[in-house]
Amino acid sequence: MAEYITRSRAETVALGKRLAQRLAPGTLVCFTGGLGAGKTAFTEGLAEGLGCTDPVSSPTFAIVNYYRGPRPLAHFDLYRITSREDLETAGLYDYLDEGAVVAAEWSENFADLLALEHPVTVDIRHAGGDERVITIEGVQL
Repeated sequence: MAEYITRSRAETVALGKRLAQRLAPGTLVCFTGGLGAGKTAFTEGLAEGLGCTDPVSSPTFAIVNYYRGPRPLAHFDLYRITSREDLETAGLYDYLDEGAVVAAEWSENFADLLALEHPVTVDIRHAGGDERVITIEGVQL
């Protein structure tokens, strides 16, 4: 487990981009952190690092956003998913099987189930102003 401090949105995006370079196809990245913590900014960096060409936005209302590129990214919001069946219907496992990197916000809602996928975990905590404390486990940067 490693802890990083970012002091701007740009630094948070850059850390996500750095992590993307270490991810194999079909990797699950599980995010935890409150509203406004920076999960979507970090995911923007992941997408950029994977070479995705689509603009990144929060999947809050869509449940999943798919970003095309040489290494595609599926960006899930699990906040409103309430069952394993809903998770399967949304296609989380299909994206993993197809080799996309999957970023799952609000992963704590399915922590036990998602742990079976041996995810990389990213916890983002707001530390005042633009500063974030980001803990990454499951891969070394």
